[in-house]
Amino acid sequence: MFRPLSLFIGSRFSRAKQRNRMVSFISISSMLGIAVGVAVIIIGLSAMNGFERELQNRVLSVIPHGELEAVKPPFNDWTPVLETVQAHPRVTAAAPYVLFTALLEKGNSLKAVEVRGVDPQQERKVSAIPDYVLGDAWQRFSAGEKQVILGQGVAEKLGISEGDWITAMIPNPDSSLKLKAPHRIRLQVAGLLALGGQIDHNFALVPMADAQQYLSMGEGVTGISLNVDDVLDAPAIVREVGFTLPVYVYLKSWTQKYGYLYRDIQMVRTIMYLVMVLVIGVACFNIVSTLMMAVKDRAADIAILRTMGAGDGLVKSIFIWHGILSGVVGSLLGSVLGSLVAINLTGLIKGVEKLIGHQFLSGDIYFVDFLPTQLAFHDVAIVTVTAIVLSLLATWYPARRATALQPAQVLSAK
Repeated sequence: MFRPLSLFIGSRFSRAKQRNRMVSFISISSMLGIAVGVAVIIIGLSAMNGFERELQNRVLSVIPHGELEAVKPPFNDWTPVLETVQAHPRVTAAAPYVLFTALLEKGNSLKAVEVRGVDPQQERKVSAIPDYVLGDAWQRFSAGEKQVILGQGVAEKLGISEGDWITAMIPNPDSSLKLKAPHRIRLQVAGLLALGGQIDHNFALVPMADAQQYLSMGEGVTGISLNVDDVLDAPAIVREVGFTLPVYVYLKSWTQKYGYLYRDIQMVRTIMYLVMVLVIGVACFNIVSTLMMAVKDRAADIAILRTMGAGDGLVKSIFIWHGILSGVVGSLLGSVLGSLVAINLTGLIKGVEKLIGHQFLSGDIYFVDFLPTQLAFHDVAIVTVTAIVLSLLATWYPARRATALQPAQVLSAK
């Protein structure tokens, strides 16, 4: 197979011989350094992709993209407002809700939760919560049965399971009776919500009709939740929808509560790309050392090539190929290693957690209680190409030094 002369000689120069073991050792070290750097960056970017996927597919599929909350609840004349919201071209679904805070009591255990009253049929339009409720509890979830669906973290905190009864204390809805004792309501746990994150530890669901009864709201609601066609543009769409309404409402979007998560993920991704350049760049400095030692070690060979008519271009190409080979091999090795680890990262971390008996991501603090991962081939390509380009740049100075050698001086010194 045809190979350029410079590639052939450069590959021969890169092979280990008895007289240049130090050069070979540094060359292997630089190759391994590039491989480790590439692998680490691919694993880090895959973890960021996993967090972004879980944020969009898990959290943003459960919480509404936006809310129109009554300025002075209860929101009694909400039906025409709901129709107006649903008529907006960028709103994909809308549903009423009732929201209040309750203190759950079981024995000596207490837990404050955010309770959301929803219509079991309409809630499917704006939320994927039914998909995360264990068993067939959602199909049995109906008004008038004193039912509640608890987050799994709340149930674990209180030491209860499906079918148990708990006491819920809710504040008195009448502002003139704030100092009176709160209402105490007995509720049966109809099911558990298993999202695997922070929501599981502070969330509960009750039928909307029951919530209206508990708060003496009549037919009123707290507000209207809605989903939009572009979740990242939700604040602007919610604001646009709010301006079309005939009543005053508070405009809320998911970014007010969870926007920091998305911004943090994007910031860490940007930092990862910066770290990629720095880590791989440091590894490429070894290529400079390797080639400088190779130029000195191969000075006689270079001088002989020059006397045989080799020009500056050929000499430069020889050492560029010499350095590129280390960069390409290291990049490909790191890409394969990083991809394999990234694909199995979730399982590997779970194994480590079992081994040391410690959970790295706690569900009551983070929005997921496991380390997600998603390998993106464009990330692999970007990291690999960057490593190869940096290794190419690292060959420029040593190759230039090689062309500056004087054959007569080198051969006379021999």
